[in-house]
Amino acid sequence: MTKYHFIGIKGSGMSALAQILHDMKEDVQGSDVEKRFFTQRPLEQKGIPLFPFDRNNIEADQEIIVSAAYGEEHEEVLRAKELGLTVKKYPTFLGEFIQNFTSIAVTGSHGKTSTTGLLSHVLGATFPTSYLIGDGTGKGEEDSSYFVFEACEYRRNFLNYEPDYCIMTNIDFDHPDYFKDVQDVFSAFQEMAMQVRKAIVACGDDEYLQEIHANVPVVYYGFGEDNDFQARNIETTAEGSSFDVFVRNSFYGSFMIPGFGNHNVLNALAVIALCHYENVSAETVKEHLLTFPGVKRRFSEKKVNDQILIDDYAHHPTEIAATIEAAKKKYPDYDVVAVFQPHTFTRTKTFLNEFAEALRAADAVYLCDIFGSAREKAGELSIHDLQNLIPGAKLIEEDTTAELRGHHQSVVLFMGAGDIQKFQQAYESVVAEKN
Repeated sequence: MTKYHFIGIKGSGMSALAQILHDMKEDVQGSDVEKRFFTQRPLEQKGIPLFPFDRNNIEADQEIIVSAAYGEEHEEVLRAKELGLTVKKYPTFLGEFIQNFTSIAVTGSHGKTSTTGLLSHVLGATFPTSYLIGDGTGKGEEDSSYFVFEACEYRRNFLNYEPDYCIMTNIDFDHPDYFKDVQDVFSAFQEMAMQVRKAIVACGDDEYLQEIHANVPVVYYGFGEDNDFQARNIETTAEGSSFDVFVRNSFYGSFMIPGFGNHNVLNALAVIALCHYENVSAETVKEHLLTFPGVKRRFSEKKVNDQILIDDYAHHPTEIAATIEAAKKKYPDYDVVAVFQPHTFTRTKTFLNEFAEALRAADAVYLCDIFGSAREKAGELSIHDLQNLIPGAKLIEEDTTAELRGHHQSVVLFMGAGDIQKFQQAYESVVAEKN
């Protein structure tokens, strides 16, 4: 029996893939840095062995899967080559693996994780479905007919995949350390579109996705009347968002989701369109949209005294604006306090003015120092450059989070793709001490 060894197993996609193979009764283990990440908890719960990086982890009977974050010089990769083992990058392995199923890739500059989670939940209620979500969640079904997975555009990694279906949520300029501009991003999506085998479900409200060309049908969804699937009569209630769906201008059904904000309605609409294409009944979709528990680090809520603390992965101006909008719609009587940690110096510099504009929609803003990445540890600008563009913005550190206690009847949004959770944890400790 093959033993799969994952180099960099704590990466969100790697963790999810390891869980899937484990669920399918494969022998799985992995290695990574010793720092603790939220992605390792499900690995530990499933009893998947985790080791610190060490060339001695590599043995002759293993199939090696390596995170795209690590290169040829990694000690374990070098050892695998010495032993003559085949080493596959995560996207390469995944591209081969999905050929065993009816595969559905979910991609887009924003909304990938939430939409992948929602589609997995709804489709999995009808058919055996395996799925890989970018929040580190993975589930394998031995007799799966479908495989739903998040396909990331960064470094054009999604070009390793030739899925049957592809949902495209939007195209926006992000990852400025790799893409030159939004046209460069578009070119990657256009190339991806040509690799899809059955159909593309794309947001027709997105000006770039309207220009996508493919060898398969492109089904559009959105708020505009020209879309194949259109959401109308959107209403916000205490329970979530309700809306009517029209398919090519014919009423299809009324739906309700527990999420708030237009971006969540669009995510649901993408799922409705894909399920319609695969002949899942409207009643089934309607039932399971209502029970979706959400995904990790996407508007994850916790009530503490008279505050609602929300952990969210938002790290791009578009996502910050959507998260603040959702908070205001769900809690119209609360002030919205944004605690934001910029992620990478390149992104912060590229979108400095856009970050400031998005954050100004909050009632109060606190800024954490810029979180570097494995690719860049420092940059020319500092957090003060962003602070200077937001009137009244304050800087915050782990040991000064107590200041947030002064915001009564407030939603406190902890936003970022770095280690923003440690600021929320520090604040919760302060509150617990005072209680």
